[in-house]
Amino acid sequence: LAFGCGVPSYPPLVSKVVGGENARPYSWPWQASLQYKSNGKWYHTCGGTLIATNWVLTAAHCIRYDIALIKLSEHITLSDQIEVACLPPAQSILSSNTACYVTGWGRLQTNGALPDELQQGLLLVVDYATCSKSSWWGQTVKESMICAGGDGIISSCNGDSGGPLNCQGDDGRWEVHGIVSFGSSRGCNYYRKPSVFTRVSAYNSWIEQVRSWE
Repeated sequence: LAFGCGVPSYPPLVSKVVGGENARPYSWPWQASLQYKSNGKWYHTCGGTLIATNWVLTAAHCIRYDIALIKLSEHITLSDQIEVACLPPAQSILSSNTACYVTGWGRLQTNGALPDELQQGLLLVVDYATCSKSSWWGQTVKESMICAGGDGIISSCNGDSGGPLNCQGDDGRWEVHGIVSFGSSRGCNYYRKPSVFTRVSAYNSWIEQVRSWE
């Protein structure tokens, strides 16, 4: 890839802001929007991550049944506004309090409005030992998932599903470590109910296998 992966031409403004904010245009150039058409208009339903010129990574529950790959009908042309994300090293585990960014066009709050501009939110990773405690998510959370957030202030929300949890690697490249999977039925931003993501590093071999079917 001429543009490599995980290095946006327009770096995101990664201020340590707690709370969602408008993302700098084109700073998450691998963010995709899955849309459906109704009465001649297109509507956002889920997020996704461009990991190759013809592959979008998303959540399986956005398609059917929580990981899915969508093969595009044709390759897209990369530019300084459209780039691909890096995959994390296989089986890599993020340490507690690692700062990552969730991005998407999901609701701004529980039952709230959908934004016109891409949003970004800083989330700190919650380790599995903590997240699987009964006072947190309990047995609902599996080791093939990532928990992040849970401060009651910022989280992913409806419409963010399928989108990326972006974490910066040691080399400065952005890796898609998580896929937005689910949150609390009590609402977004619920204390000790962090956003839950499919852990991409648990599925590297599956991703490679599917992509090899071309």
